Amino acid sequence: MGGALYEDYGMHPQDAESCEYRQEELRMDRMVGTVSRGIRAPIIRQGDDLAKIVVDYVLAAAGSEPFEIRDKDVIAVTEAVVARAQGNYAHIDQIAADVHGKFGDDTVGVLFTILSRNRFAICLKGIAKGCRKVILMLSYPSDEVGNHLIDLDVLDRTGVNPWTDVLSEEEYRKYFGYEKHVFTGVDYVEYYKKLIEECGAEVEIVFANNPKAILSYTKSVLCCDIHTRERTKRILREAGAEKVYSLDDILRESVNGSGYNDKYGLLGSNKATEDTVKLFPIHCGELVEAVQRSMLEKTGKHVDVMVYGDGAFKDPVGKIWELADPVVSPAYTSGLEGTPNEVKLKYLADNDFASLSGEELREAIREYIHQKDEKAESLKGTMVTQGTTPRRLTDLIGSLADLTSGSGDKGTPIIYVQGYFDNYTK
Repeated sequence: MGGALYEDYGMHPQDAESCEYRQEELRMDRMVGTVSRGIRAPIIRQGDDLAKIVVDYVLAAAGSEPFEIRDKDVIAVTEAVVARAQGNYAHIDQIAADVHGKFGDDTVGVLFTILSRNRFAICLKGIAKGCRKVILMLSYPSDEVGNHLIDLDVLDRTGVNPWTDVLSEEEYRKYFGYEKHVFTGVDYVEYYKKLIEECGAEVEIVFANNPKAILSYTKSVLCCDIHTRERTKRILREAGAEKVYSLDDILRESVNGSGYNDKYGLLGSNKATEDTVKLFPIHCGELVEAVQRSMLEKTGKHVDVMVYGDGAFKDPVGKIWELADPVVSPAYTSGLEGTPNEVKLKYLADNDFASLSGEELREAIREYIHQKDEKAESLKGTMVTQGTTPRRLTDLIGSLADLTSGSGDKGTPIIYVQGYFDNYTK
């Protein structure tokens, strides 16, 4: 009988005992854990009622597949459509006006930019238009998010020390030549230099990793790093810089009718056209609360909702850390606060319950998890949690959503996640 059951699943039991044990496993109440679905939606335009669209299309998808709406499901909405619905855009002339208002005719050190046509090139156009002269200081061998200017093996052969050596553009070319990015085919040094010059500013390019190196050229600095910006600004101020701003200080409020972000400024922006950027969305809390409230009214189920941008993960081949946004999620409902409180099943099986097997092992693990959940105590620092992912829930679920939606033509700006908070007992 066990063999027949296994044949139905295309499996081949080794013996009767194994067959019986595995047959019992196949009769678990639920065979599927976490499911992440991309929900197709129309092209979002400025002024659209996004909360209504999200709810309507989630419910339509549930009826079409079908799947059941459950408590603790998660709806994730990409920041791109939130900003589009808000019409949160800015022109390079508006960026230039804000930059010039802060620096005047000073020579401006533009520090630690990331290497991205989509993420930074249009911002750089606006910055350059607002300056008389730019000292562009690039980190090397790579930018903050992992885009490499220089192959590490090549760097090793030159004997250049990226932690101490400050290179001019001429020195950089002597050591490393005119290499193009392996994926984009762009020489970002040449590309950024030409872009700045075309916007009417003088430009000098240097390469260094110590932010204080910029002070040999100017005391007025715009820090363009993302996750290290506060440290960079502190170091510069302590070293004698006179004017220090970062990208989140640019377009914190509307300039000449522009969009804005009162918390992140230009951080998290993307290219919209050759002269405009889409800013990171604002007031996202209002959206997630509205979606959650509407879903409760229509289904009687309490789902959690978040807005997500870039995921937080690193490509081991291209070396790129995905997170070019200031945060993974700019807004989420309260049920997504915190970190996972999980145990490692294989640790329990190999240690606490090493002498058990079959149904006895399964029930022992289920009881352990049940007691953990009942006590609702943090397991932080205990051995049973080793190997579990030490990240915030919003970073984990946002990364899952970003990988599900992709960045191309899938047409699924809404992600519906089920079973994320389930465990072996549920």
